[in-house]
Amino acid sequence: MALIVPLTGEDGGIGTSISNAARLALLDMANQTIDLTTYDSTQGGAAAAAAKAIGEGNGLILGPLLAEDVRAVAPVAQRAHVPVIAFSNDEGVAGNGVYILGFTPRQSIGRVVAFAGSRGAKRYGALVPSGVYGERAAQAFTVSVQQASGAVGAVETYNRTAANVRTAANALNGKGHFDAVLIGDSSRVATQAGAAVKPGPRLLGTELWANDHAIGATPRMRGAWYAAAPDARFNQLVTRYRARYGKVPYRLGSLGYDAVLLTVRASRNWGAGKPFPQRVLTESDGFAGVDGIFRFGRDGVAERALEVREVTAAGTTVVSPAATAFP
Repeated sequence: MALIVPLTGEDGGIGTSISNAARLALLDMANQTIDLTTYDSTQGGAAAAAAKAIGEGNGLILGPLLAEDVRAVAPVAQRAHVPVIAFSNDEGVAGNGVYILGFTPRQSIGRVVAFAGSRGAKRYGALVPSGVYGERAAQAFTVSVQQASGAVGAVETYNRTAANVRTAANALNGKGHFDAVLIGDSSRVATQAGAAVKPGPRLLGTELWANDHAIGATPRMRGAWYAAAPDARFNQLVTRYRARYGKVPYRLGSLGYDAVLLTVRASRNWGAGKPFPQRVLTESDGFAGVDGIFRFGRDGVAERALEVREVTAAGTTVVSPAATAFP
């Protein structure tokens, strides 16, 4: 089994956390039947790393991290009939043997909008950045509001500058009353946008807010809701990771751990020299990992059970726990 992640460069710290956590998973499960070899996607490119991994006999690829690297790896893996479990959050790279384990805006937006709807929200607005993530967020928002029997009042898009964020928020303010307003961006941008949104609507966020424990320092953000993976088991992983590696992992390190847990479970039906049993990945009962339960849909995107948190002055509090089993 191959793991392809960046080990140097801007994302080297994240890639190293994923690699270390993956190896920790093998140790925790005392698994001696799976060999894991790590390849650096920043040395020669992800496609070359995939070709080398396949040439060395690996029948499954975990990673890469970045969407552009997944696009480069996919045709190499497809020609060899080797499945890919990638860590990207871009649903556009999933399918045809590529599975996306990363946290996507569709997951978190669907969850938080459904929760807002259950609390009486009917008319929604949104502020989203230009670019791929913003496009995915806007699409997920529109679908989620429809599923929650709500109405989309307006969606405003901005480039990531403080002035453009304020302009978009002011434009939204002029579109009438909203029960809830989604800010589909990082917590840093969300605090800028939230301060410019007129008082009244409940602010909603995405998984990008999950690692900011100081977001409640901005008074307007208090009371906002966002969905994220539960942290209880990740906190346990942090303790074991620190004991072994002497540092705290990046939050995305959990993806490496869960990818290996998934592989170990599948390896019960994975004989030496045989193709990886992809059908295991779409089992309806799913898998329980560090980030809670998840399962892959036919589109190759992970479906996750997320919790909803409310921002407080002291941090966050869980207002709707994550499910522990799929219906």
